[in-house]
Amino acid sequence: MRCYVSGQVQGVFFRASARHEAERLGISGYARNLPDGRVEVLACGAMPLIEELCTWLSKGPAQAQVHNVSCEPADDDPPLLFSIG
Repeated sequence: MRCYVSGQVQGVFFRASARHEAERLGISGYARNLPDGRVEVLACGAMPLIEELCTWLSKGPAQAQVHNVSCEPADDDPPLLFSIG
């Protein structure tokens, strides 16, 4: 699943927090900042766990102010670990 998170999501430890949550759930993928201020998250794993991560993305860490999360199926080969870029 590929998700795009908008709002105050850069400079608030969103990517590192997403990595921690994904690792807790056993999900691989990545989180990276986009030039337009959003964060892109690629999540690979069991769908119930991805859905749990997507729920977390709609809140993010305490410092974040998430305005919108849009998710779509992704065809990427899953990375072995969750990374931040």
